[in-house]
Amino acid sequence: MPELPEVEVVRRGLERWVAGRTIETVEVLHPRAVRRHPGGGADFAQRLRGETVGVPQRRGKYLWLPLEGRDLSVLGHLGMSGQLLVQPQDAPDEKHLRIRVRFTDSGRDSAAGAAGTELRFVDQRTFGGLSLHENTTDGLPDVIAHIARDPLDPLFDEVSYHLALRAKRTTVKRALLDQSLISGVGNIYADEALWRAKLHYERPTANLTRPRSAELLGHVRDVMNAALAVGGTSFDSLYVNVNGESGYFDRALDAYGREDEPCRRCGTPMRRRPWMNRSSYFCPRCQRPPRAAS
Repeated sequence: MPELPEVEVVRRGLERWVAGRTIETVEVLHPRAVRRHPGGGADFAQRLRGETVGVPQRRGKYLWLPLEGRDLSVLGHLGMSGQLLVQPQDAPDEKHLRIRVRFTDSGRDSAAGAAGTELRFVDQRTFGGLSLHENTTDGLPDVIAHIARDPLDPLFDEVSYHLALRAKRTTVKRALLDQSLISGVGNIYADEALWRAKLHYERPTANLTRPRSAELLGHVRDVMNAALAVGGTSFDSLYVNVNGESGYFDRALDAYGREDEPCRRCGTPMRRRPWMNRSSYFCPRCQRPPRAAS
């Protein structure tokens, strides 16, 4: 599943190409793409007709399109292979096209050349989808109201996060991936931040000092901003931005995917260990395991 940088890249593209445009028609081409919408495909299409899209929003890995003047939003769940693409209306359909949204106008940014384009949801594995939800008073789709703020959110509370870490009594990588504590961090960026912080993924959170947790948060932000600058991380063609372009941060990864390659700090071969149905990549010299886990 794309992590915060990839979803933010998509959000920025949608803000340029989709915000302010009025929906003319919605075509649902596969029922699984709207399975999270209780009314089904016909209801989803009918309720969106004539609505105007506001400025796309994001919290962590979740992306949504608010509808102007309504307490409703279209929540986009990308899953493992979902793509939101802005394409010319006469472009050939993608093999795994699931939903097509056409607009009546060109939107707020006429210079962007939005006229004649449509929004397409493409999903090879059909794990993702679009759904319509009521908003909370904070403007979030109600089904994601429990998701914590992400580290790039100006309102992220570092003090509360540190206290929650100490109280959680878990391990540091589990805490980074806990979306009720901090959102948007997935396996790739957790490994990258832990390598930068010289912390082993099984380090207990109970003994993390406030300066140490603040340092780790700084590394999380730094690695995410670095990924944002180059369009995110793409290991295959499943993640692309709204124009179908891949990100390039995979070329700058220090930990993730570098098993047996030399650590960029000390030269020790990097290791990979199975972890919660995933893998953790780390340097055995720079990131010493905690004594209790050794």
